[in-house]
Amino acid sequence: MKMTTEEAFVKTLQMHGIKHAFGIIGSAMMPISDIFPAAGITFWDCAHECSGGMMADGYTRATGEMSIMIAQNGPGITNFVTAVKTAYWNHTPVLLITPQAANKTIGQGGFQEMEQMNLFADCVAYQEELRDPTRVAEVLNRVIMQAKRASAPAQMNIPRDMWTQVVDIELPKIVDFERPSGGANAVAEAAALLSKAKNPVILNGAGVVLSKGGIEASQALAERLDAPVCVGYQHNDAFPGNHPLFAGPLGYNGSKAGMELINQADVVLCLGTRLNPFSTLPGYGINYWPTDAKIIQVDINPDRIGLTKDVTVGIVGDAALVANGIMDQLAEDAGDAGRDERKAKIAQTKSAWAQELSSMTHEDDDPGTTWNERARAAKPEWMSPRMAWRAIQQALPREAIISSDIGNNCAIGNAYPSFDEGRKYLAPGLFGPCGYGLPAIIGAKIGCPDVPVVGFAGDGAFGISVNELTAIGREEWPAITQIVFRNYQWGAEKRNSTLWFDDNFVGTELDQGVSYAAIANACGLKGVQARTQEELTAALNQAIIDQKNGITTLIEALINQELGEPFRRDAMKNPVRVAGINAADMAETQV
Repeated sequence: MKMTTEEAFVKTLQMHGIKHAFGIIGSAMMPISDIFPAAGITFWDCAHECSGGMMADGYTRATGEMSIMIAQNGPGITNFVTAVKTAYWNHTPVLLITPQAANKTIGQGGFQEMEQMNLFADCVAYQEELRDPTRVAEVLNRVIMQAKRASAPAQMNIPRDMWTQVVDIELPKIVDFERPSGGANAVAEAAALLSKAKNPVILNGAGVVLSKGGIEASQALAERLDAPVCVGYQHNDAFPGNHPLFAGPLGYNGSKAGMELINQADVVLCLGTRLNPFSTLPGYGINYWPTDAKIIQVDINPDRIGLTKDVTVGIVGDAALVANGIMDQLAEDAGDAGRDERKAKIAQTKSAWAQELSSMTHEDDDPGTTWNERARAAKPEWMSPRMAWRAIQQALPREAIISSDIGNNCAIGNAYPSFDEGRKYLAPGLFGPCGYGLPAIIGAKIGCPDVPVVGFAGDGAFGISVNELTAIGREEWPAITQIVFRNYQWGAEKRNSTLWFDDNFVGTELDQGVSYAAIANACGLKGVQARTQEELTAALNQAIIDQKNGITTLIEALINQELGEPFRRDAMKNPVRVAGINAADMAETQV
């Protein structure tokens, strides 16, 4: 069939049902963006490509549908690096299209030239460059399928002189694979271990959310065993939060109930998780990972099994299929040993933690430090971060999708939100980029226009994506709600400074003359400030109503400068000064 290369490209996107692209327009991509509208593909032109990439991540995570990152070759494409690596560790199958300088000028140091394949080699699961215009559909189809199979970003690099050529081409067929259900022996061994367990615990990771029916399969297994279910850090939506067996998230500022219950386990089924070391760091002073338990790890990627924890049984497979396979092979009396005592223990532990969490109002100081005490004294009428989170919980719709940025105040909120279904909690993931909260929730709203959405960010991280306020007020963009915790500091780094650097605050202070609410108003959006819990709850209630009516609201929650638990006690230590540093040693030089 005769067609142009850009027609073949767009027809292949249509074949895969890809409807949304995010980025900034550029001449190297205009041959295809020109026909996006006719194809039913919407191009969302953001204010910065990094944010556009995070919108794509949020869209795909919320919907399960692939989206595109695309921009001008060179500087437009380099701005995607952080977003693509974020999507990689979020297991998000996004399509990265990187138009390239023309073949005839590559190597001459021409305008906007960049080696784009090497740039993303560590950020994608698969990448391929188009070598011949007649192969455009074949290569694009393969890149898309590799992204889906790996549940990760994949890149197609296209020299710009490949466009506008007439080719004779047939569109390729889509060949999908069945997802693996685990080795027969390994599944049988896992079932035998769980059948005999007296204190089984299930730990759900992102793979449970990504697996079709994964949450339901883990719930059926948990109910059969009356096993408590913990979730990995930033995966609060991997199990129904209102279920009596839900024990909450592990890791930083997670659920003490989950930590105590998994610590007592004799068998742990780690379902759809790579057991990232940060996700199982001690919390609340509890080194909770069970040292004597039998560990069953299930992951779709064999390279991740046994990488961070010793495992008894490793199973390569899809979370739902493996959970169902284990369920089918459980002994008739599986879970009966100590069932009543176990159920009582789960209920008692959860209740005690719920009461403790509801009473947690302020952040503790480490022995020998007084920053949090001083912060409360400096602004006695201001909300603490935990007061703000309790106020938010009063108004947050149960069905909402939320996003979280990286940072101290967002992380303090880790233990609070829970969900009835998956694809509801968009956290930045283990790459930990600042500036994720706002663009991710925009992408989610584009994909789920009838669902209320709320983004969260600290004021330092929000400053990285604040420029998107200049983009999202346009008529075609959907309305969202964004909450910014405003305490005028980089909190996580400031906590490090209080603990290891004697309150020597270098680069931690933000401009107190800036109001993000005022910036939102200047961009034609609605910006409001909340100074009390009552004001914050009322503001969020109104913002959700306004969101339904097409009004985007930014709520600036003014909070005191209390600082939560540091992110990296495992990686920090008191510095040692030997030679000494003196400003008088600075030389005067000229270049």
